[in-house]
Amino acid sequence: MMGLMRHDESPTLNTASAPPTADGGGKAAPGPSPWLLRLVTVGLVLAAINLRPAITSLGPLLKEVRDGLHMSGSVAGVLTSVPPFCFALFGFMAPRLARRFGPGAVVCAGMVAIAAGLLIRPYIGSTAGFLAASALALMGIAVSNVLMPVIVKRWFPDRVGSMTGLYSMALALGTAFAAALTVPVTNALGGSWKPGLAVWAVPAVIAVVPWLAFVRDRDGSTGQRRTRPAAGTSPEPAPALRITRSRTSWALACFFGLQATAAYITMGWIPQIFRDAGVSAGTAGVLLAVIMAMGVPLAFVIPRVAARLRTQGPIVLVLGGCGLLGYAGLYLAPAGGSWLWALLLGIANCAFPLALTMIGMRARSGAGVVRLSAFAQSTGYLLSIPGPLLVGVLYQHSGGWGLPLALMAGLLVPQTVAGVLAGRNRVIEDEC
Repeated sequence: MMGLMRHDESPTLNTASAPPTADGGGKAAPGPSPWLLRLVTVGLVLAAINLRPAITSLGPLLKEVRDGLHMSGSVAGVLTSVPPFCFALFGFMAPRLARRFGPGAVVCAGMVAIAAGLLIRPYIGSTAGFLAASALALMGIAVSNVLMPVIVKRWFPDRVGSMTGLYSMALALGTAFAAALTVPVTNALGGSWKPGLAVWAVPAVIAVVPWLAFVRDRDGSTGQRRTRPAAGTSPEPAPALRITRSRTSWALACFFGLQATAAYITMGWIPQIFRDAGVSAGTAGVLLAVIMAMGVPLAFVIPRVAARLRTQGPIVLVLGGCGLLGYAGLYLAPAGGSWLWALLLGIANCAFPLALTMIGMRARSGAGVVRLSAFAQSTGYLLSIPGPLLVGVLYQHSGGWGLPLALMAGLLVPQTVAGVLAGRNRVIEDEC
């Protein structure tokens, strides 16, 4: 597999994960129709757009939310730790739900949960209710996060890099729009933070529509239900992978977790860092949008480049170096060089699409991708939970951003090491 992907995005799935090729009479079954592939593509893009606004719409209005709900800095740190906690908890459920209901139905339900959570959370009127409604939206994001690489691998086995780049680009676009537009939209709706947050339920409602076509699709790869095997044959059993025995799985989980730590600290606290340096709320939101918008072109380019390399270590090193420069700039001149620091942190933030690409490349089979995606993302998000909370505590007790920024920069070192190890040319089936 890796030898093929080194030079081009060639088909990499074996028969265990590819769409069924025979019907009950042993005849060749047709592949997915072009309109189904287009519908899946539209669904992937719309779903990806909704995987971050629940988080990045909150950052520019965090001060107003804290004042409205009477949150302390430590409680706000808990709030910024809720996303990785939910992603870890509910991400482990995604493979079982996908086997039971089909990945399309689970993603559809995820979009419904996102819409419901975003719509009700501003109006509950308490910190506990706000956290609970946020958790509902984040549950939908969590299962969709895990299943995106799985759906790409099943529907587009010969275009893993380009399709991962496409939905990663859409994810970055939705992230940036939410960061940049939340404050202007809030002002246009009367200045209250409540409708300014609730409006982001609308894109999630739209994203439900294409996935309705796959609610009854238990297979998830052809748009049809599984067919019975031909007479005299038996279905090929899925490999029993003990994924915790794979060093690559652990390296990828650590890399994913540390980049998620940096991402959620960025989304939750970077606007506050700029505001404390004298930058206006609107400009702070735009700077966060710049960080996220860097992922629009780079999230499309990086997976395609990564899919053609034998190892992805050099990309990891470049991203880590940009992050260190960005944090140093935030410490030395947060307002004076704010646009440059935003650009550098935006480049560093593209470790996320790289991690998703490596999930698809580090497993040979579709079953392996399901297991690896759930393990790397859920374990990774579990590892990332303390980061945003610790930043809030350090900020609350030190009264400044020196210690939090030192923590952010320090975490880039193990992230880079884990990324280099995860980027080696190997697959988990061989290690397990």
